[in-house]
Amino acid sequence: MAKAIQAKTKLLKKDEADEQRKWYVVDVAGKTLGRAATAIAHVLRGKHKVDFTPHVDSGDFVIVVNADKVHLTGKKLTDKLYYDHTLFPGGIVKTPVEKMLAKHPEEVVKRAVKGMLPKGPLGRRIYKKLKVYALPTHEHAAQQPQELKI
Repeated sequence: MAKAIQAKTKLLKKDEADEQRKWYVVDVAGKTLGRAATAIAHVLRGKHKVDFTPHVDSGDFVIVVNADKVHLTGKKLTDKLYYDHTLFPGGIVKTPVEKMLAKHPEEVVKRAVKGMLPKGPLGRRIYKKLKVYALPTHEHAAQQPQELKI
């Protein structure tokens, strides 16, 4: 019997992943929040790449524009609440999504994507590559971002 040859899996190192980073711009106007957030988290994490390594931050930068025009399905616009804490006893603050979209629409997209990233130091490092803007303009033209269809 011939012995099977085992293929070696290529694992990225941190400095190799830094060389390959790209910038993408995503327009979420009219898109469903959850579906857009999963696609964004997928690119931020680096799962769209052939050499994805789970323990290395190998993802790309993502710029999200038109966050104020994101769409929510069902009764989420009226029923969904965001919970924050003031760090004082009994200091839980409940904010409805409707109010959050009116005041800070970029925060709604950020929280949706953050919940889909790994928890811990790796997830916090990945989250820093997300840039969200409520308007259709952004300040990252120098990075020459490519358009990402979702």
